[in-house]
Amino acid sequence: MNALMMHLPVLPIAIPLMTGAALLLIGDGHRIGRNALSLLAVVAQLAVAVMLLFAADGRLGLNWIHDIGVYLPGDWPAPFGIVLVVDRLAAVMLCLSAVLGVLTLVFSLARWDRAGVHFLPLFQFLLMGLNGAFLTGDLFNLFVFFEVLLAASYGLILHGSGATRVRAGLRYIVVNLLASFLLLIGIALIYGVTGTLNMADLAMRAGSLATGDRQLYEAGAAILSVAFLVKAGAWPMNFWLAAGYGSAAAPVAAMFTIMTKVGIYALLRLGSLLLPTGAPAAFGLEWMFMIGIATLAFGAIGLMAAQQLERVVGYCVIVSSGTLLTTLGMPGVALTGPALFYLLSSVLATAAFYMLIEMVERTRVFGANVLAVTLDMFDLDDPHTENRSDDVVGVAIPAAMAFLGLAFVSCVLLVTGLPPLSGFVAKFSILSGAIAAANGNTPPLDAWLLMGGILISGLAGVVALSRTGVRVFWGSGDRTTPRLRLVEAVPVSALIALCIALAAFAGPVMGYLTSAAQSLDRPKDYVEAVRGAPSQRLPGYGVQP
Repeated sequence: MNALMMHLPVLPIAIPLMTGAALLLIGDGHRIGRNALSLLAVVAQLAVAVMLLFAADGRLGLNWIHDIGVYLPGDWPAPFGIVLVVDRLAAVMLCLSAVLGVLTLVFSLARWDRAGVHFLPLFQFLLMGLNGAFLTGDLFNLFVFFEVLLAASYGLILHGSGATRVRAGLRYIVVNLLASFLLLIGIALIYGVTGTLNMADLAMRAGSLATGDRQLYEAGAAILSVAFLVKAGAWPMNFWLAAGYGSAAAPVAAMFTIMTKVGIYALLRLGSLLLPTGAPAAFGLEWMFMIGIATLAFGAIGLMAAQQLERVVGYCVIVSSGTLLTTLGMPGVALTGPALFYLLSSVLATAAFYMLIEMVERTRVFGANVLAVTLDMFDLDDPHTENRSDDVVGVAIPAAMAFLGLAFVSCVLLVTGLPPLSGFVAKFSILSGAIAAANGNTPPLDAWLLMGGILISGLAGVVALSRTGVRVFWGSGDRTTPRLRLVEAVPVSALIALCIALAAFAGPVMGYLTSAAQSLDRPKDYVEAVRGAPSQRLPGYGVQP
């Protein structure tokens, strides 16, 4: 059993890879089988992620070095072979992506999986790319998994039809292709001067570079950082985000809320390993802090200017990225745990909000509920076909308007950081941590800027969402009561319930995240775990190379 448990780290990649390939071979006529296979795959990924979460905390008795699991897919030792690394941070991100995967897939089965082709395989490949990005231990495979998730996202963001969706989707594709090109250039420069792309090995070599090599290395690191910032939705290259996410299908936009956090994860991972070497100036804290403040300001202005609800939520995603960049740009690791708590809360809340928007839009005239999708293209509005728009899975829920109103208020409280939900706990932890870091002295300027940015952006969110909520629920007399289904209401309710659980169990969750932050502050543990990784071959199979 222990021998099989050693192979847990590769399953978050292998499961969606094999499932996506199998779904491509199963015809559209076997819809029930395809849906069942997809659901089984995402549930399995969630189960594996939870097991890895406990394993990274030393609770499964796997005897990982420093509670960091290292998997060698080719069984070649680092830095020569591919390395997958599971620590507390990676396990948290795996759980977050798996939770989103389960709930957004359930929501999509009401209708959205039939609004275009290859939705289910693309969804699995997106999860594969996300999981691989969180697990990989070298820069080249980080680029590979970035491209896997981006290639899948290109198809998903164009899922359906409509000029608005295509126009916004093309901007999204162009910007991300540019970021991928910069990422490849940065990786090439770093490899050229260090001779390695393994993150642990890079942490050992970066600090001892000669002057000329050091300059090239820092240029590569700067280019790499710009690419990560574009993917994180940081200012000034985030002009595409609100329109791109807002025009996507509801479950796709909900799943995309974690994609901006992949760039932030990469910055945090590489910064924690490379900053102690003193070499990578491009991963310094000052520039990250200032870009975070600029992103917060841009998001707050966008919130006040936006009129459509989906664009308002898009700017909430930008504000969350700005908050994380600003908080992680503060010196020390005291705010890293609260920042990770905020990351969990903001991703869950904005994902719920995007799915809620689709249901809220149904209160308008018929046809507004599908955003830009052309219904007749896929026979979703034909009353004589099984794919008509009201032929959704599940049981209709009573008091639909009451549910929409309560869910809307909950999402507003979460994304703006008002009490008593997890958004308030997260922001209060960040602000109190910034004050406590002053050790009784007057907080420095960056602490005041952090507090001002968070409070002002929160106020802008309250004003914008209150104004939009009044217009949506009370500002028009031609509203109709929509017909909602359990398969749509349950995912939104579950995401909000998870945020409530985060607030109720903030102590244990914050304790785990604080341990993750402290682990990041010990890069030697990561290096030792990677370099001391044992063979993963089962007894009797092959020979250690």
